[in-house]
Amino acid sequence: MDNANDEHQRSRPRVGHIQFLNCLPLYWGLARTGTLLDLELTKDTPEKLSERLVRGDLDIGPITLVEYLRHADRLVALPDIAVGCDGPVMSCVIVSQRPLEELDGARVALGSTSRTSVRLAQLLLAERYGVEPAYFTCPPDLGLMMQEAEAAVLIGDAALRASLHDAPRLGLQVHDLGLMWKEWTGLPFVFAVWAARKEYLAREPETVHDVHRAFLASRDLSLDEVAKVAEQAARWESFDARLLERYFRTLDFRFGPEQLAGVREFARRTGPTTGFPADVTVELLPPE
Repeated sequence: MDNANDEHQRSRPRVGHIQFLNCLPLYWGLARTGTLLDLELTKDTPEKLSERLVRGDLDIGPITLVEYLRHADRLVALPDIAVGCDGPVMSCVIVSQRPLEELDGARVALGSTSRTSVRLAQLLLAERYGVEPAYFTCPPDLGLMMQEAEAAVLIGDAALRASLHDAPRLGLQVHDLGLMWKEWTGLPFVFAVWAARKEYLAREPETVHDVHRAFLASRDLSLDEVAKVAEQAARWESFDARLLERYFRTLDFRFGPEQLAGVREFARRTGPTTGFPADVTVELLPPE
C-alpha cells in the first residue's frame, strides 16, 4: 500500500508556489476547481523556487524573470500566465528620503534577493535618473533600513506594508517600479513567469498542459471572484479587503504579445550585464 502511495506521490507534478500575496489569485482557485490534489505543491520565496526549478527539484513553477532569462535554453514558458503589471504594481517600490536624481553615491538598501526587482531598480536609477548609488543588502525592515540608507528597494508584502503604512508615517517618498518602467518604455513589466523544464515536458507533455490549464482556470475564477479572494486574505493579512482587492486588480497576470515585448526590452537593456544574451529567445509552450 505504501508503495502505491509513493508511486502516486512521485507521479504528481512537483509545482512551485510563491508565498506572496501577488500570487494568491493564481493559486486560490486550485482548491475550488479540485486541481490542488493533483499537484505536489512546494511553497517558498521567488528566489528559492527559481533555484529549485533550475536545479530540477521542481518540474513546473514560477521563476523570476532574470533567472528564467538566464536559463531559457532549459525551460519552456507557459503562455498567458505571469505576475506583472501594466503601470503601477504597488508591491515593488523604491522608498526614498530624497528625490531619486539626488541618489548618486548614496547608500541604497536592497531589502530582497529578488534579482529581477533589484535589477529593474538599478536599471531605472542608472539610465532614467543618471545615478549610481552604493547598494547593500539587508532584511526588509523599513525603519532599520532608513537608519543605514538614503533609500530602499522593497518587494512583495514588505513593499506593500512599507508604501501603504510605514513610508507615509516616516515622511518618505514612494516610487512604484512598475509605473516608472511604463512611463519610461510604454510597456508592461513581467516580474515572474511560469515555466516547465524541457526534459519534463518531453517526458510528460499532457501533464504540463493539464497544469497550465489548471492555473489559467484558477486565475480566471479568482479574478471573477476577486472580492471574495480579498476578503479571505484579509483575515490573515495586515491589509483590509478593499485594499487587497485593489492590489489584485492592479496586477497583470497575462503573458501575451505586449508582455513579451516588455520582457524583450528588459533583456535588451540588461542582458549583457546580467548573464543572458540581449536577444535571448523566449520559448513558449506550444498548443496541444
